[in-house]
Amino acid sequence: MLQGMTAHYLTHTTYPLKPNDTALIHAAAGGTGLLLVQISKLLGARVIGTVSTEEKAQLARAAGADMTINYAKEDFAAEVRTLTDGKGVNVVYDSVGKDTYEKSLECLAPLGTLVIFGQASGPVPPFDTAVLNAKGSLSLARPSLTHNVASHADVIWRAGDLFKWIETGKLTLNIGKTFSLADAANAHRELESRRSVGKILLLP
Repeated sequence: MLQGMTAHYLTHTTYPLKPNDTALIHAAAGGTGLLLVQISKLLGARVIGTVSTEEKAQLARAAGADMTINYAKEDFAAEVRTLTDGKGVNVVYDSVGKDTYEKSLECLAPLGTLVIFGQASGPVPPFDTAVLNAKGSLSLARPSLTHNVASHADVIWRAGDLFKWIETGKLTLNIGKTFSLADAANAHRELESRRSVGKILLLP
């Protein structure tokens, strides 16, 4: 529910994807990333996903990503420019934060939007917002799920879409690993190692 509704508000409200938009999704093989890829494709977008291994690239492509970039081996900003014939993308969905935000801005087409919804690598430091103007009148959003499910109607809409897509086979859930609740510390280590894919579950 947390990751699914996050993917929903990002693609439907923060930057509502339109057919033929191009989206860059960081951590495309993670729990939220795989859902973001699938929902973006449902909305008709072209999707580029960043990943750190070939295994994760295969998962992202299986979820519908049109292209993947291994950021551990390639400069993702340069690759995005190549893949878009120099035009850039309409939106970057960035859950990484500090390590990616500068190059994420470089990936955007004029009037594009950088959506930072997480900070796995740490918080984005203060920067001069005139940079947004200089790079093409860009927009920056830092949303949270809390404000996007503020009403009962919001929850019914977002959760309703998710369960409808799951029921009809349009959305596939990927369970990466399961841990016992007593082993929660190792689950956190798995997340921090960046080896994890899909959703990690704690079982009582």
